[in-house]
Amino acid sequence: MPRILSLCALLFLFTSATSISQEAEEKNKGSAQSEVDTLEKPLYTPFVERYMLDEIKQLRIDQANAKQELIQQIVDREHNSVDRAVAYATDTVTYFFYLIAAATSILVLVGWRSFQDIKERVHSLADEEISKLVQEYEKRLEVIEKQLQQKTQHIEENREEIELTQEVQSLWLRAQQESSVANKIAIYDEILRLRHEDVEALTYKADAVLELNEPQWAANLCHQALGIDPDNSHAFYQLACAHTAMGQFDEALRYLAEAIKRRESYRDEILVDSALQPLAESEVFEELDQVIANTPSPQSGGKGG
Repeated sequence: MPRILSLCALLFLFTSATSISQEAEEKNKGSAQSEVDTLEKPLYTPFVERYMLDEIKQLRIDQANAKQELIQQIVDREHNSVDRAVAYATDTVTYFFYLIAAATSILVLVGWRSFQDIKERVHSLADEEISKLVQEYEKRLEVIEKQLQQKTQHIEENREEIELTQEVQSLWLRAQQESSVANKIAIYDEILRLRHEDVEALTYKADAVLELNEPQWAANLCHQALGIDPDNSHAFYQLACAHTAMGQFDEALRYLAEAIKRRESYRDEILVDSALQPLAESEVFEELDQVIANTPSPQSGGKGG
């Protein structure tokens, strides 16, 4: 530290001398040029320069020594850390073996007198656990098998239902394209054979039967349809047509009111349907609106039909 202070003092003196010389040079600018030309020795002395260089060299040596000491301290600390880690690992292994020895001693004291007994006990425990796992997985497999059977059954039922639906749809297409009433009735019978409670097939069969001038048969079919679906408006409409064909206008008007109560569009079909022309031309037909107003709700009306 004293060397650094002395060096700084020398640098300060040197800079001060330089500034003083600069001021003198500015004051005597005219004469300074001649003095510089006639200068025979430098303004500084080699002793000052040598002293400064020695101080700088000593500073570098001190820095190198400090760096070396720092590196040595780091290496020493790393060695201490490695020594502690090795000691910790050695102590851990030692304690682990002590623990095993203590556990073995305890096992011997509680009745397992040899490693053979320990081995047999371990095997028996393993067999018990394995048997429990096997039983548990067998139960799970049984449940999965039952679920698969149920799903297979559902898939089979759905497949059969799809096939039945496709067959019924093809029969409905044939019925629409068929011009013969007898053939239509046969197709409707085939649909009813496949689906016994197909209300639509019953009502359309009743319509076809009416074309054969069999109103009582048609009425019976409509009552069968109402037994399955008490609120089926088409069945009430076909009953009105059947009773009109039989000349029972009061019954026909009541069933027609039930049909209109459930579907208002039937009111427009009355005037264009030839099966209801006798009813529309009768005096009873004038009471249609009054009968509709007095007709109970669709639920009770269906049961009455």
